[in-house]
Amino acid sequence: QVQLVESGGGLVQAGGSLRLSCAASGRTFSRMGWFRQAPGKEREFAAAISWSGGSTIYADSVKGRFTISRDNAKNTVYLQMNALKPEDTADYYCAAGNMVVGGTISWSYWGQGTQVTVSS
Repeated sequence: QVQLVESGGGLVQAGGSLRLSCAASGRTFSRMGWFRQAPGKEREFAAAISWSGGSTIYADSVKGRFTISRDNAKNTVYLQMNALKPEDTADYYCAAGNMVVGGTISWSYWGQGTQVTVSS
């Protein structure tokens, strides 16, 4: 049974940092990523990383401030969030999946989410 368990959310002041973790169990995935959903908004992509860690992609809204990484020995993916802004306030979800034909990522599994609140 596949499980993704996020941790590391919390309350932080604008300009501060947080590191989110997502521990996967049950199998490994070639792609892991983070999405977020702000109150009243749709879930949006934040970042993704390949198996080797050599390929990462970011949403424009987080590029230069967030860094995704993974430790395959621990089957864990991280999201280091720096220079946080109030607009980063959201529930953050870990996702796991694989590349499919066409070069897109099929996200098959999701965590329960961890809340991040950035105060101004």
